[in-house]
Amino acid sequence: MNLGFYIILAAQFLSALADNALLFAAIALLKELSAPDWHTPVLQQFFVVSYIALAPFVGAFADAIPKGRVMLISNSIKFIGCLGMLFGMQPLYAYGIVGLGAAAYSPAKYGILTEYLPPDKLVVANSWMEGATVAAIVLGAIIGGILLSPDFAAATLGSLNIDISAPRFAIIVTTGLYVGAAVFNLFIPRVAMDHKLPRKNPFYLLHDFWHAFILLWRDPQGQISLAVTTLFWGAGATLRLVVLTWAGLALKFDLERATQLTAVVAVGIAVGAIIAGRFVTLEKAVKVLPTGILMGFAVISMIFVSDWRIAIAVLFVIGALGGFFVVPMNALLQHRGHLLMGAGHSIAVQNFNENISILLLLGGYALMVKAELPINTITIAFGAFVSISMWLIHYRYQHVASS
Repeated sequence: MNLGFYIILAAQFLSALADNALLFAAIALLKELSAPDWHTPVLQQFFVVSYIALAPFVGAFADAIPKGRVMLISNSIKFIGCLGMLFGMQPLYAYGIVGLGAAAYSPAKYGILTEYLPPDKLVVANSWMEGATVAAIVLGAIIGGILLSPDFAAATLGSLNIDISAPRFAIIVTTGLYVGAAVFNLFIPRVAMDHKLPRKNPFYLLHDFWHAFILLWRDPQGQISLAVTTLFWGAGATLRLVVLTWAGLALKFDLERATQLTAVVAVGIAVGAIIAGRFVTLEKAVKVLPTGILMGFAVISMIFVSDWRIAIAVLFVIGALGGFFVVPMNALLQHRGHLLMGAGHSIAVQNFNENISILLLLGGYALMVKAELPINTITIAFGAFVSISMWLIHYRYQHVASS
């Protein structure tokens, strides 16, 4: 990998680090404002709805201008959302603005890989990208937990003679991270644009997106990889909130320690991603599907855990299984999308599906929390859903491959 790839990687790392630190800061801000518990999953729904609503347009946008510039514009929108939250905007709405930037950012950050690198380096590049994203999740959870610690915030803010709450201090730090990401965006290499749209009116963009959506779902390899990544990211977003609640009830952790515990899953994903990048080729990507079935069973095993040391081991295994099967699927999906319709278009379709999954699963989780179901019941239902869904996807692939 050359310097240009590492600049892309650094920009993605800082932006993802800010995204994850901001999530925990926003959750703490909701608690500070005495918002209902079900507002926490709804917070992420405000974030992901932009991915769904803007999907027909952000892919075309990412393919129409240099992707480094798209990433810069997107980070600027995230920066504005941070400022809104800092200066009193309702956290749900401010986080929704950040979601607008994230929706535009995603097709560019993954799409540039297919334009900048040859196909034989895509799995390795994705393992690096996934590793950087996961490192950002880990550090975001750790930094978020530290910044939200009353003792740390009081000591730091007292020494600076600043009178603001810990959540707002965490948001200020996050805003600085977005600025850092924007600086790296300025140095991302320019690459030749592919699949540029002949027309830019909204009706044509909707038609073009629908064509790409159908094309990717009808492609055998695209269909399988899209189904897996859709399930994984919906499950991953929900699992993060399940772990926060479960750690508080089963392990008696406060928000600071529960936030840092979510980092263990991310470390596992990074390890699984590295192993996949080392041993799984693009041609053999579909062979990792059974790993997803095991992941669901590992989630269910959480209900038997009451010791934090065992919890760390279980959460690490869950993350490693997830990282091992999602990285080859991401690479396969990007490769098929690049061949069929253009990198930005395919990533937009992927984001559309993944975020509908996140929206639905978070909605289901919010309803279960509002109904006051026990956390063990929620965990069993969630793990069973993952295993059954992955089994159905695997069965579908075997049926398609044999026909």
